[in-house]
Amino acid sequence: MGASKPGMFLVLGLVLVGVFGGRIGAQTIGDKIRNDPDLSQFLALLERSELANITLQYKQATIFAPINKAFQTHSTTEEDPNTLVLYHMTTIPKRTTQLGTSYSSLYSELDGNPPLWITHTTGNYHNDIFVNNARLLVSQSDIQTSQKNGNIQILHKIDEVLVPTRSSRSVQQRVYNPTAYDFLEYYESLIIHPHRLRYFRQKVQQNNKQDIFKTEGGHTFFIPVDEGFKDGRADLIDAKIIDGHVIPKKVLFTAPTKKDVPFQTLANGDNNVRVVISFTQETRNPNTIINYVKSHTLLSDGKHSQGVVLSEIVKANIPVKNGVVHLIQKPLMVVDNNVRQLLEKQMDFICNIGNKNMMEEAGDVDNDKDGGILSSFVKAINDADYKEFYNTLERSQDITLFVPCNNAWSDDFTLNSIISNKNRFKDILKMHLVGDNRLYVDRIINIVNSKDKRVHTLDPRNDLYFNVVTSGTNRTVTVEGGGVNATVIQPDLAATNGIIHVIDRVLGVPYTTVYDKLQTDYSLNYTYQLGKQSGFNEQLSDTTKKFTYFVPRNRAWEEASVDHPSAIKKLFMPEYYYHATSILERHLVISDEPYTMERIKQLSSGREENNFGKRNDIHLPTVRGELHLFVEETNDHAFIIHWKGERIPVFRPNVACTNGVIHVIDAPFLQDGDIRVSGASSLHFAPHLIMILVAKWLLL
Repeated sequence: MGASKPGMFLVLGLVLVGVFGGRIGAQTIGDKIRNDPDLSQFLALLERSELANITLQYKQATIFAPINKAFQTHSTTEEDPNTLVLYHMTTIPKRTTQLGTSYSSLYSELDGNPPLWITHTTGNYHNDIFVNNARLLVSQSDIQTSQKNGNIQILHKIDEVLVPTRSSRSVQQRVYNPTAYDFLEYYESLIIHPHRLRYFRQKVQQNNKQDIFKTEGGHTFFIPVDEGFKDGRADLIDAKIIDGHVIPKKVLFTAPTKKDVPFQTLANGDNNVRVVISFTQETRNPNTIINYVKSHTLLSDGKHSQGVVLSEIVKANIPVKNGVVHLIQKPLMVVDNNVRQLLEKQMDFICNIGNKNMMEEAGDVDNDKDGGILSSFVKAINDADYKEFYNTLERSQDITLFVPCNNAWSDDFTLNSIISNKNRFKDILKMHLVGDNRLYVDRIINIVNSKDKRVHTLDPRNDLYFNVVTSGTNRTVTVEGGGVNATVIQPDLAATNGIIHVIDRVLGVPYTTVYDKLQTDYSLNYTYQLGKQSGFNEQLSDTTKKFTYFVPRNRAWEEASVDHPSAIKKLFMPEYYYHATSILERHLVISDEPYTMERIKQLSSGREENNFGKRNDIHLPTVRGELHLFVEETNDHAFIIHWKGERIPVFRPNVACTNGVIHVIDAPFLQDGDIRVSGASSLHFAPHLIMILVAKWLLL
């Protein structure tokens, strides 16, 4: 700018007069900004930018103005107000309905015209529009004015400051509108951060993959920082892994992108390897949200392991000419840690996080961590001093570990009391580990569809049971162990010797009453509905009692209806609730302590055969008389109940609850003589049940 300073200020002053109140009786877009107290910080920058004011004086324009709150989290100090303000402006007037489709862009007024990327999202209650990572405040946008010359100018308010990717003014060779490859090549001058990108850049060059980072259009690029290339990891990076770091034809900023939705990568061009990428988050506390990206190798070629690799996004949402760049803590797709190493790095991270800022300034931060999302589990193992468990995780092959996330270890009295008992807690830990079986989600689905739905754990007394619920394209996997049903919130984390599934609860630590378990477990829904119609279920919430409830699962009732179609049908009718209650009371034991299957078996083992060669049953006091049965344990630790000549398998034993235990059985305690349906379609009970019903009625 060749003008003298007094001349420059005169020009700027004349421009400001034109922008802010140049037309008597008509407000300009500058007036709108000046009169809005929520835009005062943006106004301060605007008033200092001569070029922006010239645009507002003579051109059509769309202005994306950050509200004051946006500047509170804006950490970048821009020495030139022209740079920041002009990146918030474009010379094409666009109302919200004219902002194009997702992944389209508008050219900003900044030198080099770096694009502003548009994303549209749909929600249950409202739709949103994003410019880069900033959300448009739609109800406060579409503020339109017209200049005397007919130029239209439109103001939109946004919740985040837009930061361009460009070199500082002090750099000799400045980069104004870099592609993803330009960013990789000149990152030293483009980011103010201790991270370096030398290893990944070198691998891109060695594998001749520069072109995929130069490709025109809009794409998403994940670039691992140098700190993630320790212990020879750089040697594992090949062309296919580089392809797995690029999502083509989609510009995905963290805020508008739906979490846990897979996007195809460039590593999908053949039948050997198929890799998708998704975003996810962890809420550390109400004010801290950590963004992650995860690669999922769905199809493996032997060289690239199947499973999920999770990497923290250490610097997100860097806009470039051909999309957006995210810097990540370590490479995706690379599996080079065993299960124990993955867990130990969780603990290292949580120990260092308090000093992270100081370490970053010294350039000594170790980013080869998976964000600490499992750190509470690791701490619990360490507190229990369970070295043998760690050794198993390190030395065993093809293991599956179910790891409760940090939120599962909330301040719960029952959980804390169990953790304090080291021997009991060691049994709990064993329940979370499956040996000699990599249970990928696809394998779990096969188990759910198979006849034997249980999987043995390191604890021979407790098996795991699975369920998969599919809704459209969404698939939810649950696992039950020791009576606790947990949801798999992050499946298939890959290690060299197995996989980890992150779950939302600690298995084996009950948190629901018998009633709550019955109500929430879909496989027990028929028994729940049968007891609901008569009010029988209400007692099961009583925490002053200890219940042992033999609960037929849904399939048990379905199979019973084949043998007794009319009787079972009527049993579930509301008008026959009294008879249904009588049957259910036979299944419920109330005692000082609940009867586990092991305890019942122990009692059964002490019963010798009588003179006729038959086993002597044990007698359990039920609500309705006594339950005479005998329990047998098979070689594979399954239990079978012998009752009145019938062999009833126990589908899920020892479902622990806070006020008792549930045994899920494969048939109800029901015999042909118990229920008879007459020709008049009335329901009749066997004589011994009638006597009990009459006696109970007389006591009312």
